[in-house]
Amino acid sequence: MFYQLYEMNHAVMAPFRATADAMRIAYRNPLNPLSHTVVGRTMAAGLEVFERVTRRYGKPEFGLATTTVNGQTVAVREEVVWQKPFCNLIHFHRDLPAGTAPGPRILVVAPMSGHYATLLRGTVEALMQNADVYITDWLDARMVPVTDGGFDLDDYIDYVIEMVRHLGTDTHLVAVCQPSVPVLAAVAVMEAKGDPLAPASMTLMGGPIDTRINPTAVNELAQNKPLDWFRDNVIMNVPWPQPGFMRAVYPGFLQLSGFMSMNLDRHDRTQGLLHAPRQE
Repeated sequence: MFYQLYEMNHAVMAPFRATADAMRIAYRNPLNPLSHTVVGRTMAAGLEVFERVTRRYGKPEFGLATTTVNGQTVAVREEVVWQKPFCNLIHFHRDLPAGTAPGPRILVVAPMSGHYATLLRGTVEALMQNADVYITDWLDARMVPVTDGGFDLDDYIDYVIEMVRHLGTDTHLVAVCQPSVPVLAAVAVMEAKGDPLAPASMTLMGGPIDTRINPTAVNELAQNKPLDWFRDNVIMNVPWPQPGFMRAVYPGFLQLSGFMSMNLDRHDRTQGLLHAPRQE
């Protein structure tokens, strides 16, 4: 029910957001005398904050049109080379000069924790100067119809195995944060079966492999609450009219709220720095 209320609130705010945006444009119009006053600028700033806070942001672009290889600038284009209902595998194809080695093949497994794979834009940008880079582009579960089936930990592991097999031999795996556990499991399964396409290397960055070591507030919450508590409090059905209507999901806005509440003091200090007066 909470997810339905969240979506309803967003829909209700739509006309107010449109009005605020129109008023912001009016207060910033140089033909408006108020735009040259403190009151006008304050009104425009306040309306812009309201519009931005209530806006639903789409998926950002990677925007990596070029890279540098051996001191030369080369063009880059994104290609979807493998896809299933919950994930697209993106290849950053570089137009390498003749005779230039492509470098190691790296599959970056991005988190699917309430944000997009573009969060790792900087990682991809740095890697593809010396490597042939692929990245998992996870789809928003609310956009996947229930007729396409479910997606659980077993499916996650199977997806990783299928992608590694699709890329072939000498593939290097890099898992960032949340996917560390399924990537470790996928590699273990492939090695146990003697799969000749098992990855050449595996790098786990910031992943919760052994949560007994240096437990965080998240680990302690998981230990103190039974599984049924999480099922009852954080798993919700996607509301209508989303394509994934009635799919059981862990909503991204809960993940974001959790991230911010865990480190609220840091967010508060950051906002204070952002809004501190400039020193000339």
